Amino acid sequence: MNPRSVLQVPAKDGTKLFVQDWGSGRPLLFLAAWTFNSSVWGSYIAALNARGFRCIAPDRRGHGRSDMPATGYDIDTLADDLAAIIEQRDLRDVTLVTHSMGSIEAVNYLARHGSARIAKLVLLAPTTPFLVQTEDNPDGVPQAAIEADNAVVAQDFPKWIAANEAPFFMPDTPEITRAWVREMMLSVPLPVALACRKTISFADLRAAAAGIDRPTLIVQGDQDASAPLPLTGAKTAKLIKGSKLVVYEGAPHGLTLTHSERLVSDLLAFVAG
Repeated sequence: MNPRSVLQVPAKDGTKLFVQDWGSGRPLLFLAAWTFNSSVWGSYIAALNARGFRCIAPDRRGHGRSDMPATGYDIDTLADDLAAIIEQRDLRDVTLVTHSMGSIEAVNYLARHGSARIAKLVLLAPTTPFLVQTEDNPDGVPQAAIEADNAVVAQDFPKWIAANEAPFFMPDTPEITRAWVREMMLSVPLPVALACRKTISFADLRAAAAGIDRPTLIVQGDQDASAPLPLTGAKTAKLIKGSKLVVYEGAPHGLTLTHSERLVSDLLAFVAG
């Protein structure tokens, strides 16, 4: 076994972050969605290791096999956790590959820590740049709707998952995949899940996105019910100078699971380009 295949990286506050680190070559660092952990990237790691890439995938604090502190789920601490992993592993020329909530961590990392160690950025079904409705973001989600949804999560998380499962996948997504995702989501302590939802909902990363100076690929489905394309990917693409937006027809928010073969192909083309 590779001696660094699994390791724990200490964050600034001492929280131990579980990190998978497989293979050698140019590094790709994968950041998972809300309540997902690094295991969701397994097929990507296998495919990309076979093509000569090193793949690093952490469990966000409070998720998977990382420590579960009571605090630190704000956007700045999460970005600093990412910085700790990148710096302590001395990663350079990194391509950041993010899904959903991971986009927030990556974009804010670039704003806080700069792009010196980053080569490229991939945002898959991002939740950037800003979700909540405000005077200067009139097409956002009303705060009352966000709070009502969070109240349902707080009251009965399994019921909320069941109600939102169908549009997250494709109709032909196997039950074993669905069950795996449900179990992964329910393994996250509810206070952590709620704190992260609050972070996702209210993170205003419009200025941070506009400041990104690295080649950026944005991939999103036009059937994304969790983070609708016009509110997220399309706006993010307009903010990031020179970025490329690729829309998968019929793809849902869970496209990393439902369209993985196509995504691996597009990732390889983007990293090599």
